Amino acid sequence: MDNILYEILGGALRVAQQAEVYCITSHETSASFEANRLKSLQSTDSSGAALRIINRGNFGLSSTTNISDVAGLINNAVEVSSFGVKAAFEFPSQQEYPNVDIYDTTAESYPIDDMVNLGQSVIDRVVSSIPDVVCEGTISKSVTTTTIMNSNGLNVSYIKSGFEISMQGTLIQGTDMLFVYDEFSSCKAIKETDGIANNIVEQLHLATTVAPSISGVLPVIFTPSAVANLLISPLVSAFNGKSILDGTSPLGGQLGSQIVDRKFSLWDDPTTPFSTDSGKMDDEGTPSRRNCLINEGVATSFLYDLQTASLAQTKSTGNAGRSLHSLPSPMPRVLLVNHGGTPTNAMVKDIRDGVIVSDVLGADQGNILAGDFSANILLGYRVTNGEVVGRLKDTVVSGNVYQLLHNIVEIGDTSHWSQGSISTPSLYCTGVSISSTA
Repeated sequence: MDNILYEILGGALRVAQQAEVYCITSHETSASFEANRLKSLQSTDSSGAALRIINRGNFGLSSTTNISDVAGLINNAVEVSSFGVKAAFEFPSQQEYPNVDIYDTTAESYPIDDMVNLGQSVIDRVVSSIPDVVCEGTISKSVTTTTIMNSNGLNVSYIKSGFEISMQGTLIQGTDMLFVYDEFSSCKAIKETDGIANNIVEQLHLATTVAPSISGVLPVIFTPSAVANLLISPLVSAFNGKSILDGTSPLGGQLGSQIVDRKFSLWDDPTTPFSTDSGKMDDEGTPSRRNCLINEGVATSFLYDLQTASLAQTKSTGNAGRSLHSLPSPMPRVLLVNHGGTPTNAMVKDIRDGVIVSDVLGADQGNILAGDFSANILLGYRVTNGEVVGRLKDTVVSGNVYQLLHNIVEIGDTSHWSQGSISTPSLYCTGVSISSTA
């Protein structure tokens, strides 16, 4: 593989001033379940390369899954460069990289039969508690190799393993359909699934009774899943260096200012061991590092790749993300919200009349960059006099993330991973708008 990448790089430098090759190869095996039993087993191999050149000051980009087509890859990049974006930097040279644990031999060698048994054990545990539930999900393992070479001498690669379990339980009662979902992913093999099974069972039991509708400005507990899916996205969009440069972020000029409650802190840390988005470098070869975005409520850092950093006259924070078919852009990698000291059940006991939001649908509604959000509550509960009294239907949660995070009452004492790369506790906030659409 290295010989072909060197050939691509050498050929590109005959027609361009600078060049970079970004290559990914992967192998994935998955077991899929449907209607409470194994549906299929599948293994896939994939590979591809992207060539990025700087030609007469402009970027040119092309990609292919046929890496042997060197001439086609180079010609396409040259053609694109004639109307490409103006380059504001030079490709980096070889650098020192942190040691980040992202590969586990056990995950790569995990037997397929054991993957099937792992998934079936979750289903059996859920069905034994709630016989009418229908489960579907996936167990998968993968190994991915990423290599970056460029004309300034950079030649770096890493291998990452991955292991993921996702499961959904569906319960139909007359015309009412209830969906409960949980997932977990890591670079390490997952051998213990009681947490996922128990969470699905608990949520299904809590949701069996439908509670009376409620509307108003209320206290709300956002579970880790809801925090990740509803609140984090509009927040980190504002920390994106491109949004800062474009003047669309509400945080422009706000570094050093308090933007949310002092109880709240947020980091982007791709050096976190065994997180699926961790690694020793970003997708341009910049070394990974821990970046504090919010320190006790104060905005402390924005996220940059090489292009946006150069335009902002600063340095890359190691946050370049990309696909084979796109130029790099600033992206969060592994987001960590600080935990507090309050158990979730203590938060519930504190609420006289309020809501728990566990999962949402349509979280991208609203002016995301301004921090506005509005979403249907896919799974949520009404709390009355410190007790969960049932599931809410036809209900919308809305507000502004900055205002909400100024109204934090408590932060949960334990954090949970969501989407593989967001670790957050529950958040208990006041002044949240809840609307019944029934």
